[in-house]
Amino acid sequence: MIINEVIEALEEFAPLAYAEDFDNVGLLLGDKNKEVTGILVALDTLEKTVDTAIAKNCNLIVSFHPIVFSGLKKITGKNYVERVVLKAIKNDIAIYAIHTALDNMPHGVSKGMCDALNLINRKILIPKKGVIKKLTTYVPEAEIEHVRNALFDAGAGNIGNYESCSFNTLGFGTFTGNANSNPTKGKRGEFQKENEIQLHVTFEARLESKILQTLFNAHSYEEVAYEITTLDNSNQNIGMGMLGELPEAMNALPFLQLVSKNFNAKGVRHSMLLDKPIKKVAVLGGSGSFAIDAAISSGADALITADLKYHQFYQAENKLILVDIGHYESEQFTKNILTDFLTKKFTNFAVVLEDENTNPIKYL
Repeated sequence: MIINEVIEALEEFAPLAYAEDFDNVGLLLGDKNKEVTGILVALDTLEKTVDTAIAKNCNLIVSFHPIVFSGLKKITGKNYVERVVLKAIKNDIAIYAIHTALDNMPHGVSKGMCDALNLINRKILIPKKGVIKKLTTYVPEAEIEHVRNALFDAGAGNIGNYESCSFNTLGFGTFTGNANSNPTKGKRGEFQKENEIQLHVTFEARLESKILQTLFNAHSYEEVAYEITTLDNSNQNIGMGMLGELPEAMNALPFLQLVSKNFNAKGVRHSMLLDKPIKKVAVLGGSGSFAIDAAISSGADALITADLKYHQFYQAENKLILVDIGHYESEQFTKNILTDFLTKKFTNFAVVLEDENTNPIKYL
């Protein structure tokens, strides 16, 4: 088993195409062709994380947060980031970061937060845009069933609760092959008119290379005409945050006490309590101030997130309760999610869950 096989599994679990543009995800350090001796799963990659990997004979660290976020111009060990990189290189340890690629998946950090409160009737809070694409191509009428079904099998044509979706228009195409061509329809140097179907299918952005390879393999033409466009439609199954409901409505104070207990939060900051029960709850791990408007629009009674600033609490506008439980506390479940996945996926080497609390924030 080599590191790249683990990477392929992780990128099926949380495709990098779904990471936010500002993020730095994927293999940050190391040789993907090295044999895996063990995997250490961590929330953060610190020097002591690398020490644990060495002690546990793990040469791959799968971290939620990327240790290298912006570019490094020098690696001299002057700060904690550079020291981690130097120690990992010296000990031949690879580092993979998954961060917002997992944030945007329905089985990511938001699921962990929902599970902590037993929320039901869940859906994505902020569906992601720019991750649905459309393929338009032109297929000989006699071959349309073969090509269309091959694209469906590759994952095209799935829209929400529907599959095998396409749009087909009958027309005709024309072409003349030059002296170097090898046409499958008509003859070289002769004008050819062919009954064709204009085929449209949508697909998830992460599948683009697979969809194109399938098209080229299934299509009979030497040169396949096609175009790919990115749609403005949101993917309702992919995105930031999640909205759910408590099994039973609760008054505000008992709700906050439950949140504090279930997230093991040392300090919960919140906006003004409202004189109405809490039933619908929005969650978003990490810095989630950008989700306040979406939570209000969704009709949420509370938004649980982290890193809210003083003036952002005013944005509650007496419409919901903003609850800041802390960055680490909101994302603590990601280690278990990744460990469970990797343990079930790979059984021939150790997957170690780092039990160190890497929260840099301390409380009195």
